[in-house]
Amino acid sequence: MEEMEEELKCPVCGSFYREPIILPCSHNLCQACARNILVQTPESESPQSRRASGSAVSDYDYLDLDKMSLYSEADSGYGSYGGFASAPTTPCQKSPNGVRVFPPAAPPPPAALAPPPRNACLTCPQCHRSLVLDERGLRGFPRNRLLEGVIDRYQQGRAAALRCQLCEKAPKEAAVMCEQCDVFYCDPCRLRCHPPRGPLAKHRLVPPAQGRVSRRLSPRKISTCTDHELENHSMYCVQCKSPVCYQCLEEGKHSSHEVKALGAMWKLHKSQLSQALNGLSDRAKEAKEFLVQLRNMVQQIQENSVEFEACLVAQCDALIDALNRRKAQLLSRVNKEHEHKLKVVRDQISHCTVKLRQTTGLMEYCLEVIKENDPSGFLQISDALIRRVHLTEDQWGKGTLTPRMTTDFDLNLDNAPLLQSIHQLDFVQMKVSSPVPAPPILQLEECCTHNNSATLSWKQPPLSTVQVEGYILELDDGNGGQFREVYVGKETMCTVDGLHFNSTYSARVKAFNKTGVSPYSKTLVLQTSEDMQSEEQTLPFPVPLERSQLRRMSPFSSTLNLQPSFPGRSYFELRSSAHQLSLHSSLQSLNSAGELTASGISSWSVLLGISKVFVFAWFSFDPASAHADIIFSNDNLTVTCNSYDDRVVLGKTGFSKGLHYWELSIDRYDNHPDPAFGVARIDVLKDAMLGKDDKAWAMYVDNNRSWFMHNNSHTNRTEGGITKGATVGVLLDLTRRTLTFSINEDQQGPVAFENLEGLFFPAVSLNRNVQVTLHTGLPVPEFYASRSAMP
Repeated sequence: MEEMEEELKCPVCGSFYREPIILPCSHNLCQACARNILVQTPESESPQSRRASGSAVSDYDYLDLDKMSLYSEADSGYGSYGGFASAPTTPCQKSPNGVRVFPPAAPPPPAALAPPPRNACLTCPQCHRSLVLDERGLRGFPRNRLLEGVIDRYQQGRAAALRCQLCEKAPKEAAVMCEQCDVFYCDPCRLRCHPPRGPLAKHRLVPPAQGRVSRRLSPRKISTCTDHELENHSMYCVQCKSPVCYQCLEEGKHSSHEVKALGAMWKLHKSQLSQALNGLSDRAKEAKEFLVQLRNMVQQIQENSVEFEACLVAQCDALIDALNRRKAQLLSRVNKEHEHKLKVVRDQISHCTVKLRQTTGLMEYCLEVIKENDPSGFLQISDALIRRVHLTEDQWGKGTLTPRMTTDFDLNLDNAPLLQSIHQLDFVQMKVSSPVPAPPILQLEECCTHNNSATLSWKQPPLSTVQVEGYILELDDGNGGQFREVYVGKETMCTVDGLHFNSTYSARVKAFNKTGVSPYSKTLVLQTSEDMQSEEQTLPFPVPLERSQLRRMSPFSSTLNLQPSFPGRSYFELRSSAHQLSLHSSLQSLNSAGELTASGISSWSVLLGISKVFVFAWFSFDPASAHADIIFSNDNLTVTCNSYDDRVVLGKTGFSKGLHYWELSIDRYDNHPDPAFGVARIDVLKDAMLGKDDKAWAMYVDNNRSWFMHNNSHTNRTEGGITKGATVGVLLDLTRRTLTFSINEDQQGPVAFENLEGLFFPAVSLNRNVQVTLHTGLPVPEFYASRSAMP
């Protein structure tokens, strides 16, 4: 029962609900707390008056919201704010739960200075939904009598223990209560005065707490209509999802709605909640068994650790004195592996325990709700409870009940090396690693140059079965100098732009995976054009419209932004030696109409410079690294979430060099959430808003304004938000080491972050109120291109 306590506490005052009312969003508030967080707004600035005047301003516009407090560590994330955008805000206080509560209003001004008429507005502290009260005020919200009954039983169950009524001296604590006799017994008195035989054998004995509740249960109250206080609820409107009386029906308020008998709907919803609880109960049982398994794993890890350490000590003692200098280091590594395994398992135990406690609390609360005999009160909250039960059940799936760590120590000590090799003694992994990839093969028929650009294409050997995670392309400086990395990624075609005219460059490529890096391919020598144009000028590649559309509809051709090269002639040489070949070729790439010529060569490229690096990459979202609540569609280009909490999803491609730009279009935007867009490390937190930790750099934005956030630090609040159909742009310039954002092709605020170094992945955090679609392979926006052109 203790896990249920959080379900019974008001989110504003933090105490048990007192006279709770049900908001339209299905959340509850104490009536006094609701009165404290009311916000008064002039009629001319109320959401209804704005909609009546044709304004598209949202319900939040008349509130002076400052999202800086919504995500700070000192705040719970919930807030109610008063005042108008043009008026100073009212000082506020914080409740035990962190919700901002406004003090009572100041005394009314004199009649001559009376303010204009005001509407009362209430913001739910849990879902932040704004509600405008009608002339009835808080009386328009139904009272949750069912919740009051559950709280009453819960508090009675926590009261002091009941005493036996038949003990003559020093009454003992009661063990049972007989419902027929209406007497509390301790165990000795029950055996002496109430033996389980004869007529007494048919009496029903219950626990003392249950017996006390049954004593105090009052007759079921007949609920009355909020609009007609003298009328009892007798029917249920399916469309409005609320009980109604006959007078409401006679007045025609629900004339076009489906109306059913109150008792029938009560039984139907009780049955649905019971069925939902059955599935959740099975999940809770599996979770308990899983916790037992994890605790057994802790013991097994301890035993394995002791056994492994004993074996290690025995081997080290058998070696010469030189081994003693290595013994401490080897033991240290074993202990680190031991601590790592224990930490992973204990973290999973802690996480699973918290989720199980929440699940158990919800189950106990639902069971108490089912015990209620008030159909009206039950139907007021049954829909919300059914949804919560299904959502909680779903959260237990998707690998939640799978151990993240094995109990085995995948280490083995090899004591065969000679004494002169003792300083190299180390653990040998028991698991066999996959081999390194074979050297890639350059595809000569697809390699070409034009002006000061060079396109290279490569592939894995046909018979190679080794998995490849990516490729590294290297070019020299055109003067026979050292090779430099110009591209790292999964693609097998790349165009390098910004080379010197009339120069000879050498290129090579190698593959890599988790095991290591392959040998280099054969070296390819490329000759750039003799046309001595200005090397500072960057000419855009022509992209025929029909090819651009085809490229966007077929992302499987490449994950890079591939554009057709200029028409022209190309010359390249593959030198012949022990590792080189020689070949000359004159190829025609594309004619002026953008069609393939007889040579059949079509070069689709990505701009990647040596002095100026421009990489336009095609990529999609990565389901493998995303949070389990993320929902993918449209070939992993569109994402949303099935949770009300923020979840993180990363792009498949990571960037460490070059200039990269991508956009996200807002397909759905409900209830004014705060999605975040930016870049992150691969190990960023997946169950919190992007930018909460030091592994992400992001801009989070609502319908009015935006903020930059990194390591939970909020900066540069900027006016201008998003709506459905808006476009958010992310520009990562790793040449200048900066990150810039735009909304609808206009730069949003200053340069967001500087001095960025390392590997970054595109990232988004969102909840179920947001759906976005990713657009990649885009040219640099005008506001940044003009800045890049400046000296």
